[in-house]
Amino acid sequence: MIDNNSIEQLKQVIDIVDVVGNYVELKKNGANYKGLCPFHNEKTPSFIVSPARQSFKCFGCGVGGDAIKFVMEYEKLSYPEAIEKLAQMVNFTLRYTKGREGAHDERRILETVGRWYRANLQKSETARNYLQKRGVSLASVEKFMLGYAPSGREVLGFLQSALIPFPKAAEVGILGEERGRFYARLSERVIFPIHSPSGMLVGFGGRTLGNHPAKYINSPQTRLFNKSRLLYGYHLAKEQIYRKKRLVVVEGYMDVIMLHQAGFTTAVATLGTALTPDHLPLLRKGEPEVIVAYDGDKAGMAAAMKAARLLSAHNFEGGVVLFEGGADPADMIAEGRTEDVEALFADPIPFARFVIERILAEHDLSSPVDKERAFEELRRFLSALSPFALEKYAPYAAAGLGVPTAKFTARQKSVSSGSLPNATGLTLSDVAEASILKTLLRTPDLIDMVLDTMDASMFVTYRQAFEALVQGNEHDALQRIDLDEEIKIYSEEELKQQLLFFLQRYYLKALDIIKKDDRLPFQKKAFFIRKYQDYIHRLKRGELVPYESHITL
Repeated sequence: MIDNNSIEQLKQVIDIVDVVGNYVELKKNGANYKGLCPFHNEKTPSFIVSPARQSFKCFGCGVGGDAIKFVMEYEKLSYPEAIEKLAQMVNFTLRYTKGREGAHDERRILETVGRWYRANLQKSETARNYLQKRGVSLASVEKFMLGYAPSGREVLGFLQSALIPFPKAAEVGILGEERGRFYARLSERVIFPIHSPSGMLVGFGGRTLGNHPAKYINSPQTRLFNKSRLLYGYHLAKEQIYRKKRLVVVEGYMDVIMLHQAGFTTAVATLGTALTPDHLPLLRKGEPEVIVAYDGDKAGMAAAMKAARLLSAHNFEGGVVLFEGGADPADMIAEGRTEDVEALFADPIPFARFVIERILAEHDLSSPVDKERAFEELRRFLSALSPFALEKYAPYAAAGLGVPTAKFTARQKSVSSGSLPNATGLTLSDVAEASILKTLLRTPDLIDMVLDTMDASMFVTYRQAFEALVQGNEHDALQRIDLDEEIKIYSEEELKQQLLFFLQRYYLKALDIIKKDDRLPFQKKAFFIRKYQDYIHRLKRGELVPYESHITL
């Protein structure tokens, strides 16, 4: 952890006008500074920075705080990441408490080796020719801080000359150790430095220029480097991601570099691994549309399928783009086909639709047995989607398979084979209500999560049953729900997803009512609009917000 005294000393060094001025054009306005708020769209400046208070405040959207809060909000960083970002901006050396005392040494070693790699690129004609052949400009070489790792012997020699102990170099992934002997993990390779979202150097990737069987390799897992939580190029792309609300995930370093070079500055890449749940918080920042753009070969198709399943299940907007015919983004940009790339990015296949189409394509639908397998796979996939997404894509899957839509919604809509009243008329929302009730009956410990975020007014079909459950009273519907084996019991995470669904629906309705209510004073209406827009924004990020009643609902 960062030492608290060190944080206080940093606060004394930084000036909020200088910090905010790096992001926003500020103009002197009396004792303060004024500018357009970076957190919402406005034409008339309402964003004020106070040097005396060392704080900022937007009187349009209400956001405010100190320099640390500003960097956290603008860069979408955690508190420690924002502290480290500010320290870098003012060249301040932070101190760390026990457990992180070696972190500074680790970063120093990585930065020292990184500078040496960059210097070696200028000495290697082979490496420079490779990059030139791939179409990489000198500006991109500088922007992405590309380098070159010479022979393993030279790497070891440099570490000795720089007084970097081999065990320390091994801890940060520069060296490996086998049978008591150290060796260079990266040698005779073009080097791609890898940074954390805040811009801190945490590792390296390398592309062989020889005959090594592994074309690309990355640093191993270290205290600083976790490839399942990192995206190559994110630290350079994040500002544009937040502004353009688009994030493009590609397969490799060269794809990212060439896309940025052509103006597609929201491109990032996974690090030799498919998208995982650990990537989701990073992908969620700024709530961009996510485009997964992979090669159209067998490996790319499998990776796209895995990503589409993951992202559709977590309600991400966006879709899949496949580069057919052996092409990839880097080659297309090098060939001058920028417009073709933009056309592909402009029309991705929605994640859920992509999964459905691939499942259908992978089965022989003329075979009853294979058709049944396709049905079961589609049913499992659709059951993982939100109620909104299920309503949208169940008809699409049914049409592709040539069966009635009810085949995919029967288990949810009927909830049981006639045990609940008017079962055939139940909506997917009703099904979710019944499952929430059954979950609370079987797992009472979760009731606080529901009571903190929901009210009986959010229930449609089972409002009285919910009120009875909360009050500890009996109700016929509760007994039927508890005995019905077809009604699903949610896990805690599934329950959270359903609460997010109900709350989004509730606050969208509240927002619509408030906008149409001409009886409310302007200031009160503007206050509630900002508040509920913030609630909806937080809910879309996966954050539960407390229930708040509104008199107009």
